[in-house]
Amino acid sequence: MSDVFENVMDLAKRRGFIWPTSECYGAVAGFIDYGPLGAMMKRRVENVWRDFYVIREGYYEIECPTIAQEAVFIASGHVAGFADKMCQCPHCKEFLRADHVAEAGGIKNASTMKNEELSAALAPCKCLACEEMLGKVEVFGFNLMFRTMIGPGTQRVGYLRPETAQGMFVDFARLLRFYRDKLPFGAVQIGKSYRNEISPRQGMIRLREFTQAEAEIFVHPDEKNRHPKFSRYADYRMPLLTSDSQLKDGEPVVLSMREAVDKGVIANEYVAYYVALTHDLLITIGIKPDRLRFRQHLPDELAHYANDCWDAEIFSGRFGWVETVGIADRTDYDLNAHAKQSGTPMTVFIQYAEPRKLARRRIIPNMGVLGKQYRNKAKAIFEALGNSTPTADGADVVIDGEKIHIPASLFEVRDEIVDIRGEDIVPHVIEPSYGIDRMCYAVLEQAYDEDTADGEARTVMRFSPRVAPIQVAVFPLMTRDGLDTIAEEITRTFHKTGIMAEYDDSGALGRRYRRQDEIGTPFAVTVDYDTKENNTVTLRDRDSMKQVRIAIDKLPSTVAALVEGSLKFAELE
Repeated sequence: MSDVFENVMDLAKRRGFIWPTSECYGAVAGFIDYGPLGAMMKRRVENVWRDFYVIREGYYEIECPTIAQEAVFIASGHVAGFADKMCQCPHCKEFLRADHVAEAGGIKNASTMKNEELSAALAPCKCLACEEMLGKVEVFGFNLMFRTMIGPGTQRVGYLRPETAQGMFVDFARLLRFYRDKLPFGAVQIGKSYRNEISPRQGMIRLREFTQAEAEIFVHPDEKNRHPKFSRYADYRMPLLTSDSQLKDGEPVVLSMREAVDKGVIANEYVAYYVALTHDLLITIGIKPDRLRFRQHLPDELAHYANDCWDAEIFSGRFGWVETVGIADRTDYDLNAHAKQSGTPMTVFIQYAEPRKLARRRIIPNMGVLGKQYRNKAKAIFEALGNSTPTADGADVVIDGEKIHIPASLFEVRDEIVDIRGEDIVPHVIEPSYGIDRMCYAVLEQAYDEDTADGEARTVMRFSPRVAPIQVAVFPLMTRDGLDTIAEEITRTFHKTGIMAEYDDSGALGRRYRRQDEIGTPFAVTVDYDTKENNTVTLRDRDSMKQVRIAIDKLPSTVAALVEGSLKFAELE
């Protein structure tokens, strides 16, 4: 095959998977349209994700606006720090991502360099657009968020969200009540996010508008090694490219999730569980195990608030290893940031199994005297006394910068033993974050194949039946003698059972097979003259091209089992 990216995108445009957006006006980089088949395939990928996170894990889905007020992104750190290093080519005037130019020029660790240092390093590098040597350029930060105004005028600044996560963080208090104030719990969201990428040049890999699927799982900070379902994936084995292996230019190590946690390779059971679940999910949508790896973030790329982070990377024939999913232990950073910015507590009350005895000193002011003597300062003095350290002479408090001595006669000190029934804690957050568009591209690229069928070249998309846009095609051998009527009735029966079936009576039967193979339809039903005699049809498998005869009344349940994966076509032969 020639370059697989060119082949895939040619087929995708021709058969209605992916189109350039606003093509009649001149397409804009970083935006794509999903055509009829692409939109359907994308929904199937999203629904596999829902099967794993909503149905199996029990994390309910929410939906938040794609625009939020500025305060949300001040708290999250995006306003101050969500920027890429950028430079401008002095020759063609194209704006370029400085780290991409550096990578192409063989410069390592560009993301950790200061702007002045990187400017000097880029001088001998070539522009990615015009290929002229850059020479002297200025490197500066470019904030990737799309800024807008909420309402008329300029009173309220808003931003298109750069990730879906923040909506789940700011909804924490309501989610906590929904889950009856119990940890652990989680929320998930699938939706559009926006990043004003400097120079997106990688098709579906780097978009300015993209779809994310994220889960925010809130856990007790002391119980991250007690995932309630960890046994499901404890023995799940997979290759892990650890930070130590990367620093030593080593190879991935194959470990079970139990071994990875016990050896300290993965920080805790929660992170390990979602690493394994993600591997399982990606295999389910059709990613090949030998083109999938999980890479641990190196110490210098790990976010300052993160305890551990792993990226699921999928190998592309054009783009190399592409980060597609990130699984991070974000600790309590996000909830603390939003609590501080909004003034709303984001804590959970954890009740102890048995009350704990605690010695406490309580200061009880004489409010009658304090009120008369200090008037409008009395309330502030009362609150300050609670945090003071009294002596035999009294206590000193500071009110509006003024030091005030309160005589011992104006308050009483009591030493008490009290029962403490629980404590307020800020949960930690485990975040698996999926790039749906990158997953869709990986599915397209890995499904693409060319072979020979009946002596002629065949292009075939070997989609997993779970994500194939059309699940079964129905063909009448001829459009006469009632064969077409039977085929149309079979198609309607499929539709009634929720199976996406396409009726096709146009052209020779072999040509119809080729059309369906090219769009990845995994199964095809042919109605022939024997059907009228014995109520059976042929069921064809896309990949092996083998056929079996099957009773019409068994078609819906058989095809449903084949699509779901509980039945293999070879078992029908």
